[in-house]
Amino acid sequence: MPQAEPATAERLQKVLALAGVGSRRACEDLIFRRRVTVNGRVAKLGDKVDPATAEIHVDGQRVVTNTKLVYIAMNKPRGVVASMDDEKGRNELADFLDTFEQRIYHVGRLDADSEGLLLLTNDGTLAHKLMHPSFEVAKTYLAEVQGPLPRSVGRALQTGVMLDDGPAKVDSFKLVDTLGKVAQIEVVLHEGRKHIVRRMMDEVGHPVLRLIRTAVGPIRLGDMRPGGFRHLNAGEVAALFKSVGD
Repeated sequence: MPQAEPATAERLQKVLALAGVGSRRACEDLIFRRRVTVNGRVAKLGDKVDPATAEIHVDGQRVVTNTKLVYIAMNKPRGVVASMDDEKGRNELADFLDTFEQRIYHVGRLDADSEGLLLLTNDGTLAHKLMHPSFEVAKTYLAEVQGPLPRSVGRALQTGVMLDDGPAKVDSFKLVDTLGKVAQIEVVLHEGRKHIVRRMMDEVGHPVLRLIRTAVGPIRLGDMRPGGFRHLNAGEVAALFKSVGD
């Protein structure tokens, strides 16, 4: 027997239009041209879907149709704990994000002394994939470290250094600027271990003085003010899903 449609099922073109893909007529055309898939199957005109559970792709890009899902980028200030409910009463994310009805969670770590891009969402499946090392989602950091910085430091970081919990290396290293006895560097890595950048720089003898995360996968910090946040647009959300193979 054919499976009964859920009570919340709606016509696919309506769901796509409400998700901002285009007008209903334009969405019908996308379906007709076989550019839309639902749960891995090429969609056809007349299909109905449950927007809360369907996995919909247009031209291979994921379209989020569950209106309850929230995807946020925040510029976490230095001195703020990456927690929504800090037991010690310190400055926390909830002090800046008290306007959301949904309970949202931060994706990965960013210690209190570090600042910059932090992603928050209530999409647990995507959050898990973004944090899991097997998906190798790159994080980009701008760091001010004690200088001067010999060329051997970059080579050592890219070759790999030994930490107390195993070897670690960066995917790329760039010397951005030198300001007296302070060097500014950019490192990209897909590791998520605690204090990984600080520990690597300690190991090569150039401790971090300031650390800013400027990107997580395809999402960039941009010019958001410290403490500011914004909703990711549909293209950014699709790019996040693509970065984890969805």
